[in-house]
Amino acid sequence: MLSLDDLRLIRAVGASPSLAAAAQLLDLTPPAVTVRLQRMEARLGVRLAVRQSRGIALTDEGHRLHQEAIELLDRMEALPARISGRDGEMRGKLRIVAPFGFGRKHIAPIVRDFHRQHRELEVSLHLSESPLSDGSGADLVVTIGKLKSSSWIAHPIAPNDRILCASAAYARRLTDLEHPADLTRYPCLCLRENEEDVTRWRFLPGHGGQADARKAVTIRVSGILSTNDGTIISDWALAGLGIVERSEWDVAPLIAAGKLVRLLPNWSLPEAPVMALLPSRTGVSSRQRAFLDALRAALSPPPWRRA
Repeated sequence: MLSLDDLRLIRAVGASPSLAAAAQLLDLTPPAVTVRLQRMEARLGVRLAVRQSRGIALTDEGHRLHQEAIELLDRMEALPARISGRDGEMRGKLRIVAPFGFGRKHIAPIVRDFHRQHRELEVSLHLSESPLSDGSGADLVVTIGKLKSSSWIAHPIAPNDRILCASAAYARRLTDLEHPADLTRYPCLCLRENEEDVTRWRFLPGHGGQADARKAVTIRVSGILSTNDGTIISDWALAGLGIVERSEWDVAPLIAAGKLVRLLPNWSLPEAPVMALLPSRTGVSSRQRAFLDALRAALSPPPWRRA
C-alpha cells in the first residue's frame, strides 16, 4: 500500500537530478530519502531508481510510478476546490527558473498575471545567471538558445535572433567592417553564460530563412571586455566600448530607437529561441501545462517583434 507521502517522494525524486536535491524539495535529509525510497521499493518488490555517476535516474517502473504519482497528486490537490464548487482552481506548488534579464522583463509579468488567475497556486520564480545549472527541482526552466544535449524536454516558446550591433557613434567608425573576419581588428564585448566559449562567434551568410549553414564562418574575437550580466554588456555597448552580439529581445527596442546599430546585416548569428524546459516527457502536471500555455500566449507574437 502506498501513502501520499510515498507519492510525494517519487514525484520529488523524478523531478530531481540527485537524492540530495529531492531531499531539499521534501525538507528531509538525504539519508531519510534513501531509507524511505528503499522501503517503498521493498513493499512494491521492484527497483524504482538507480544511482549513476551524475546522480540518480528512475527505472522503467519508477517512471511509470512517477507519472501516476503526478496525476494522482494533481487530482488530490485540486479536490478541495472541486468539492467547494471552485473547480478549475489550481493548488500546489510551481517552481520556475529563468535568466536574470529576460526573467525580469518578460517572465516576472507573466508570473504576476498567472498568479492573478490562480490565487491558490504557490508559484516560486528564481532568476539565475545559469538557469539550467540552477534548475534542480524546478518544474519549468526558461532558457534562451537551443540546448546541445540535455535530459530536459524542450518546448519552443518564441523566436529570438542574435544580433551583432554597436552604438550609433561607434558604428560610424567601422568604415571597413564588411566581413566577420574584420571583427578581429575591433574590440568585442563578450557575455559569459552557460560555460560556453564566448570569444568564438559563428556567422552564417544570409539572413533568416536565407542563411546558409553550409558556409558558416567562425571567428575568434578579442573579448577585451566580458561579463556574466546581460544588462552590463548592453550598457557597455551603448557607451561605445565595442561590438556586441546580443539577443533580439534585449536590443530590438534600442535599435528601433537608434541607440544601437545593426552590423553586418548580410550575415546571421545562430538563432537563440526562447525555450521552456520540463524535467520529464511524461507526467506533465496541469500546473506545468497551464504555465506553458501562459508563456506561449504572452510571447506570441514576441513583444520584441511587435510594431
